[in-house]
Amino acid sequence: MSGSPFITSEVYDLDVGISTIDDLIEAYSRIGGFQGRYIAEAVDVLLNMYKDPDTTVFLSFTANLISTGLRGLIAKFIERGGFADVVITTAGTLDHDIAKSMGGKYYQSYFDVDDVEMSKAGIHRIGNVAVRKEHYGPLIEKFVHSSLEDLSRIKEEWGGVRELLWEMGGKRIDDDYSILRAASKAKVPIYVPGFVDGAFGTAILTYNEMQRTRTGGKQVKVDVLRDEHELMDIVYSSKSLGALIIGGGISKHHVIWWSQFAGGLDYVVYITMAVEWDGSLSGARPKEAITWGGKVKPTARQVFVLEDATVVLPILIPYVVKKIGFRKGVRAIV
Repeated sequence: MSGSPFITSEVYDLDVGISTIDDLIEAYSRIGGFQGRYIAEAVDVLLNMYKDPDTTVFLSFTANLISTGLRGLIAKFIERGGFADVVITTAGTLDHDIAKSMGGKYYQSYFDVDDVEMSKAGIHRIGNVAVRKEHYGPLIEKFVHSSLEDLSRIKEEWGGVRELLWEMGGKRIDDDYSILRAASKAKVPIYVPGFVDGAFGTAILTYNEMQRTRTGGKQVKVDVLRDEHELMDIVYSSKSLGALIIGGGISKHHVIWWSQFAGGLDYVVYITMAVEWDGSLSGARPKEAITWGGKVKPTARQVFVLEDATVVLPILIPYVVKKIGFRKGVRAIV
């Protein structure tokens, strides 16, 4: 069947001689079946994307990952600058990142615990990760309120959440594994279109409510459309667009939504456990985005990996960093 459109590479049997990440990726490329081969294909797409000096790279991920130890891996990936020209994430990323930066401790737990009893014990659950309530909401609110107290003395109206996050992460967080600190340090714009959907946004609201009741109180205003203007400028000024999209929801959609206005993504890797059968955006594959006015180009290098990010990223990110070494990247904001 040589030359058949229905087959590609031959399937090879493996032996036990796998001792490095390089060996593992090579094994995935030869294993032939199921999700392993797509991890190898994802590596190939990412290497080509990162080697393209004209491609603006979006890194998109959901907050649940930041409750795990992937937080540090993603932060260091962002800190290298060129591997993420733009970050788009969800509100919970801010919450988990701030809580951990302020000393909050997260613990391993179980999916099948008694949630009623867990709640009585004062513990929040994120899948099989747990955090005590006092290590979460109160720490976030205290940090946001104290930061806004300082920032309101600089100016009352801030040009978008990105500007606010850079200011908070760069000057008020001292944690080497912080997402916000990494983005600020590397001058990588970080956008959170649904920032009010969590403790961070609520803390801004409660701060302003407190200021409203005080004589001479200064509220902090955030121009949310400023972030969208910045994204528009980034997309329109880019020669090529690529994305590593981990998980779904608003962070995924915001990347592909803006990409359509520049003709669509040229490179894209989706990593998710969501399935497409319910019509959700989270489970939608890259090919579906082609139908929406070109969120993904028909000619795009694309891979869909149906796998848990906690399994894939500790393999994929170190391998890509090792192979590329250093990437200058595209300066998204001057």
